[in-house]
Amino acid sequence: MYNEIIGFIRETFHTPEGFIPLHEPRFTGNERKYVLDTIDSTFVSSVGAYVTRFEEMVTEITGAKHAIAVVNGTCALHMAILLAGVEPGDEVITQPLTFAATANAIRHAYATPHFVDVDEDTMGMSPERLQRHLSAIAVLRDGRCYNKSTGKRIAACIPMHTFGLPLRIDEIAAICEKYNIPLVEDAAESLGSFYKGKHTGTFGVLGTLSFNGNKTVTCGGGGAILTNDGDLARKAKHLTTTAKLPHPWAFVHDEVGYNYRMPNLNAALACAQLEQLSGFVENKRELALIYKDFFQSKGIPFVSEIEGASANYWLMTILLRDQTQRDDFLSFSNERKVMTRPAWQLVNTLPMYKDCPAGDLSSARRLADRIVNIPSSVRIKK
Repeated sequence: MYNEIIGFIRETFHTPEGFIPLHEPRFTGNERKYVLDTIDSTFVSSVGAYVTRFEEMVTEITGAKHAIAVVNGTCALHMAILLAGVEPGDEVITQPLTFAATANAIRHAYATPHFVDVDEDTMGMSPERLQRHLSAIAVLRDGRCYNKSTGKRIAACIPMHTFGLPLRIDEIAAICEKYNIPLVEDAAESLGSFYKGKHTGTFGVLGTLSFNGNKTVTCGGGGAILTNDGDLARKAKHLTTTAKLPHPWAFVHDEVGYNYRMPNLNAALACAQLEQLSGFVENKRELALIYKDFFQSKGIPFVSEIEGASANYWLMTILLRDQTQRDDFLSFSNERKVMTRPAWQLVNTLPMYKDCPAGDLSSARRLADRIVNIPSSVRIKK
């Protein structure tokens, strides 16, 4: 069967031989024009017309009232965590099935990740598991939520929309509101994904996006903070611009700031890519249907969007029988120059996070043993 799968992928990507990457960018629009325009303008750093245009385009696409351009998704998440009020020593709830950057950003704020399980159909944080876990360990005091076991404040909740598939974020938001826990969405992988008509990253007080080289839309490196709160937006822009007070020549900084603003050069590339987002997502959704039909015919689960969701299908995902079959297929496909990969190692098992608080993570463990990402690039029409 493995040969049949590899043959089908090669046929689908019109690549009978040679290397097929997991996800490569497509520069088929105004990328070169806008980048050269930026170079000619000499405004290649964090001040420039394309940074402003990028932020405007992100708000138009997502429906968020404000978008703040930063250098990458990790910086976006770090800043969002700080803006949400997380302080050193706090705990922040997140999921174990995510890229390490989610937990790293929590640690950058000198807080502790606290892991809650995922749903197997979305691969994102489970509202049922979150509610069950908080019922067992949480207590409200003076309007704040605390972990009864550790005595630490639970200062935020960060679910992640895995591989671009929206999770049940409205239910997560309702639980966070019940326990007075600020919701910060890690929508790094889900630009162009919607749940019940709302773009991912806009359900909480803050959300974040990534424009890394392997994302649906890329500018090499880049990120954005989303919020509907004007005060938080102004604070985000100020802090990410080294907290410098506006002045024609004087350098006065009124608090500890961060050099996190996206350069105009990257923003130019991002604007050209964002112009093509709807076409990219349409192309990838077509690919998802092709894959779904094929793998269903072979009895192999293909992970699809849940009811109410419209996914960008950043990375297409199949579930194999167990870890042994997963590893056999990973070896087989990569040896034949068709790039596939497993899920990330569960973050709670990494050495720096293995002692962090956690609930029952059985679903995440089952998924981690079975997930295989398959080639998911925007296909060039032949």
